[in-house]
Amino acid sequence: MTEAPVLPDGEVVAQAVNVTGNREMEIRGGITAGPLSILVNCQGRGTLTVSVEPVGLSFPLECVEGEVSSTFNQLSLKRARDHGTVSVSAPSGVRWALTAGR
Repeated sequence: MTEAPVLPDGEVVAQAVNVTGNREMEIRGGITAGPLSILVNCQGRGTLTVSVEPVGLSFPLECVEGEVSSTFNQLSLKRARDHGTVSVSAPSGVRWALTAGR
């Protein structure tokens, strides 16, 4: 998890690399109308959960010891919000990296 997942295109608005445990990240510039992409990689035993507020998106990723698990989620938002956060909850034995973009 020494590198963040690579966003296929667009602007990176939140990023974390080589993290264990929980973290909340501000989405730079708030949430705009249109697509919001979340890419996550993890390694270790346990389930990591990503939440995006205030839009109410939440999804799990099952992490496996000795392998890198990955997921890509994209949602299309109809309205902008002044601010937003991406939160990750993960067991202490899970190492993860995340990129959010629009």
